[in-house]
Amino acid sequence: MDQQIQDMSAVIQKKLNHAPDLIIKSYNVQEQTKLTCMYLCTITDQKLVDELIISGLLTPHSPLEDSQDPVHWLMTAFKQAEIKEVSGVDSYVKELLEGQCIVAPSGQKAVSINVRKQEQRSIAEPETESVVRGPREGFVEDSSRNLSLIRKRLKSEKLTIEEMVIGSESHTTVLLVYMNGIADPSMINEFQKRLKAIQTDSILESAYIEEYIQDKTLTPFPQFMSSERPDAIVAKLLEGQAAVITDGTPIVLAGPITFFQSFSTSEDYYQRADIATLLRWLRMLSFVISVFTPSLYISIASYHQEMLPSSMLANLASQREGVPFPGVVEAFGMMVIFEVLREAGLRMPRLSGQAISIVGALVLGQAAVEAGVVSAAMVIVVSLTAIANFVAPNYGFGIAQRLIQFGFMFLAGILGFFGVMCGVFVLLIHLVSLRSLGVPYFAPLAPLRLSKWRDTFIRINRPLNRSKG
Repeated sequence: MDQQIQDMSAVIQKKLNHAPDLIIKSYNVQEQTKLTCMYLCTITDQKLVDELIISGLLTPHSPLEDSQDPVHWLMTAFKQAEIKEVSGVDSYVKELLEGQCIVAPSGQKAVSINVRKQEQRSIAEPETESVVRGPREGFVEDSSRNLSLIRKRLKSEKLTIEEMVIGSESHTTVLLVYMNGIADPSMINEFQKRLKAIQTDSILESAYIEEYIQDKTLTPFPQFMSSERPDAIVAKLLEGQAAVITDGTPIVLAGPITFFQSFSTSEDYYQRADIATLLRWLRMLSFVISVFTPSLYISIASYHQEMLPSSMLANLASQREGVPFPGVVEAFGMMVIFEVLREAGLRMPRLSGQAISIVGALVLGQAAVEAGVVSAAMVIVVSLTAIANFVAPNYGFGIAQRLIQFGFMFLAGILGFFGVMCGVFVLLIHLVSLRSLGVPYFAPLAPLRLSKWRDTFIRINRPLNRSKG
């Protein structure tokens, strides 16, 4: 190994902080030329390095002529592999960190050969988006495999993929996917502009990107759909939306979306139209129940008892006779305890988490009623609210429901029904003013577009939908 190669190796070792997994070896080719092979053994396929590179250097198929450029000879010798020419120490380090093997002769140029280790989990059904009828495949943590799942379902020349690398330290591969000719060009331009404007050191999950490109930060509502299901993303692409695939996570973003699309699932299009419409209405009803049930209970129990029938009022009064707390404190306490149990069930080991959350809710609820800390009606209200919240098909939208319901509970505890109505107006104003990539979030109600109602509040049969354009 000559002095130039030694200096280059020393610089690379210094840049990588003398990493123990950096392998640097030198080989003689036909006893006339020395070639240096460098790679990180922890992220490269050692078998591929031995069989493809080292074997190819020691027993080449074509001889290296004295007058021949070694780099050109390497490009020819390994033409079956994914190989490219690189130059400069910074380029060498970048390729090494991506799992490439650098083969460098004496000089400023070298070749980079792809020997990246492919450690991937198998494709399985997403646990957070289970369906009764529909595909069982879900995205994984590898962006190329996720793209293959989309191409598997969308064999169209209109499918456009734009690749970019974001993150000064993580160098995360991000793919912008859309249907050329279907997606709005102005929306795509805005998407590209926001992605290219991201300045950060790392992108570890698609949520990082979502925070950078969303229109408004101070809102509980998700402005992009996140999904692990390829069929759901393909459906959004065919509707004119764009998707963002982030390497290292199975969660793919799609946008722009509207408020009412949060009540729709991919399974709606695998069911009969009337059944899908009924299920969509049930989800909307569940949203109303989840958000307003606790606040309505607080309003009636604290301010508007005259609205209840006499028999129900007497029953409620007898239940609350020994309860030491006012209705708003009782409701807040029970809702907070339930949120703690829900979070404990998610973070506990899978085998015991569900049992602990269910048993904890039953035991605490029964014990609290028997001890006279809360009323039985409050336990019913909390249970009904929790069940309705679980109906939300999107996890992020479900969290938004839970945040909003606490706001309505606070207003109900201060002003009763008047506070709830003020909250409704504020919520509507917020939804109307919200945008997703410039698209009105509360469409097709604001602005009013009656032609879009046929796939918002109802899902009509496909032949009728096509006949109407």
